Amino acid sequence: MMRLLALLVMMLATTTSVPARAADWKMDAAASRLEFTATFERTAAPGAFRQFDTRLRFEAERPAEGSLEVTVAVNSADMNSADVNKAIGGAEWFDSARFPQAVFQSSDIRRLDANRYLARGKLSLKGVQQQIEVPFTWTQNSEAARMEGELVVKRGAFGIGTGEWAATNVIGPDVKIRIDVRLRRGS
Repeated sequence: MMRLLALLVMMLATTTSVPARAADWKMDAAASRLEFTATFERTAAPGAFRQFDTRLRFEAERPAEGSLEVTVAVNSADMNSADVNKAIGGAEWFDSARFPQAVFQSSDIRRLDANRYLARGKLSLKGVQQQIEVPFTWTQNSEAARMEGELVVKRGAFGIGTGEWAATNVIGPDVKIRIDVRLRRGS
């Protein structure tokens, strides 16, 4: 009986001393969206990034153990106009030839309340790095999850819109980013 008790104590000690790891989530690219809205003469000018990837390690009950990385191909920006798409890839805007990717990295994820979280991290865009906060909601059922959020980025802080476009009277200073990422457990 003593041996059985000692064995049970050892098993419990072994299983409780190994910290649980946050789950890895893989983005479902076909079902996910990364949209943006700028303003042109105070009118909404919507667009979307057609190519991006989200890598997430996350458990809703232990967000501090998580990490988030989003990589965006900036030349995939689509504003439903071939001329506009070509222009925004140029040096005055995204300069996608020199800076083909924007990357957000965070290892500081916190719970705000029930299913709302905040990822604090660094956005690297057009050769500039800035700390930003990405608020998001998290819904999960079984092996699938959805991450949704909105944030505002100041385009001037990243040199988006230089030269004649630096003024904010025609193209507004704020760009609203909307994320809707569908994920599945996996590696």
